[in-house]
Amino acid sequence: MTRFDAATEDERLKLFADAAAAHRARSGDVMTVDVDPDSDDTEGGEVPPWIQLAGTELIMDCTDEELERLKSLLSEFPEFRIDELVSPEEAEGTNAVVTARSDANRVAGFVERAFREVYELGDEYRAWVTAI
Repeated sequence: MTRFDAATEDERLKLFADAAAAHRARSGDVMTVDVDPDSDDTEGGEVPPWIQLAGTELIMDCTDEELERLKSLLSEFPEFRIDELVSPEEAEGTNAVVTARSDANRVAGFVERAFREVYELGDEYRAWVTAI
């Protein structure tokens, strides 16, 4: 991979697919996609949304509202399912672990839609792949 950020849907889809493929080819521990703080319009707190891929698992933190939107989105991805929900007492929200047994392009499509629909980011958000 030679680029690590993207700000349009087509560029992000390609970036996420390339990163997922590289993560799997390298058998990396985790691939992390972060939203650029300057394009985070979610008002969700100090840390912008992020999604990690670890093998076949997608990991993301959600508020209660975001978790409901995640469940709705998963109805369109039958090969993906929630495997674990953890709500630590000291944290606000839930850490969701979603099994994603699919190819890199389908994972990329899910990640894009999760940022747009679960976290409700605008069309032109910038995402960074910060770990592969």
